[in-house]
Amino acid sequence: MGLTLLLAHLVAAAVGPFAAPYGFAQIGAGTPLSGMSFEHPMGVDQLGRDVFSRVLYGSHIVIMLSVAGTALGLALGSAIGLLSAYVGGFRDEVVQRIVEAFVSIPYIVLGLLAVYAAGPELAGRQWLMALVIAIIYAPRIARMARAAAIDIVSRDFVTAARLRGESAWSVVRRDLAPNAASTLLVEFALRTGYAPALIAAFGFLGFGVQPPTPEWGLMISENRNVILLSPVTVLGPGLALASLVVAVNLTAEGLARILGRSADFSVR
Repeated sequence: MGLTLLLAHLVAAAVGPFAAPYGFAQIGAGTPLSGMSFEHPMGVDQLGRDVFSRVLYGSHIVIMLSVAGTALGLALGSAIGLLSAYVGGFRDEVVQRIVEAFVSIPYIVLGLLAVYAAGPELAGRQWLMALVIAIIYAPRIARMARAAAIDIVSRDFVTAARLRGESAWSVVRRDLAPNAASTLLVEFALRTGYAPALIAAFGFLGFGVQPPTPEWGLMISENRNVILLSPVTVLGPGLALASLVVAVNLTAEGLARILGRSADFSVR
């Protein structure tokens, strides 16, 4: 079920911008707050924009940012964690203390600090939101990558590579990363599942992408004041967000079972 629902979201993200009956910023597509109809399945928002079209456009944005941000976080976090496990000793301890310091900061707080550090001239850029997701995830993925690599670094093939004089990065790339790939793949899938909710949270708070971008959290925020007059304007993007998070997490848990990996650690 999770995979089927995920495929539906991927199809919507791929064809949504072309199949949407209206433009995502088209004002006057219908009577404001007119509710559900055949022409407007998810109603019309307070500016007269078709909510269904905006949800379709938004699926492309949300999935793209989620995958890009998680992939960047995976690349950075994996490199830090695997390299730290390989070098060991005092340097490993220093890296882990830094990682733990970042992990101790709540998601939203760390993300807000990253947005603030970027400055007002970069605020609202879509790529900045992907970078924020990467910054949030990288320390947590680094911790998991190190845990996965600790047992691997003591194996004979790693010792042999060390004795041959191979560089630390070469050992990480050729020996550690392939052997930790299944754990990292599950971690990537689970983190991708949580990313849309994070993006929506920042959008709802006004620190994510800016109007008129049809990001689901931003759409919920824009229409929260008229929820009693037209609930569907909030339910549309809300249900899209919830179903995507559920779909990715169900798929990730299935992948974890297939690979024989535990998914419990990834909620932290």
